[in-house]
Amino acid sequence: MPQRFGRPGLLGTIARTAVISGTASAVSNRVNRGMAERDMHRQMDAQAQQQVPPSPAPAPVAPQAPATDRVSQLTALADLKAQGLLTDEEFAAEKARVLNS
Repeated sequence: MPQRFGRPGLLGTIARTAVISGTASAVSNRVNRGMAERDMHRQMDAQAQQQVPPSPAPAPVAPQAPATDRVSQLTALADLKAQGLLTDEEFAAEKARVLNS
């Protein structure tokens, strides 16, 4: 068969068109996937920024006073209650505060 020079024949044109079309589709799909991934990462970053920031660390707890200090505070509270300066509710609240501190 003699070799042809010049313009390609019908089959050559169809083959070239198929290759170009397939390459364009592959490139387009790859670009779309990349854009979708970037959008997903942007949405995740935006959601992370909207979340409430962690609360600051609690203040360090002061060292507890010796037990004798509690006893003296409770004694003083009992004296105030005996003198009628504290009600039963106030005495109970202050006693709870002293015991929990």
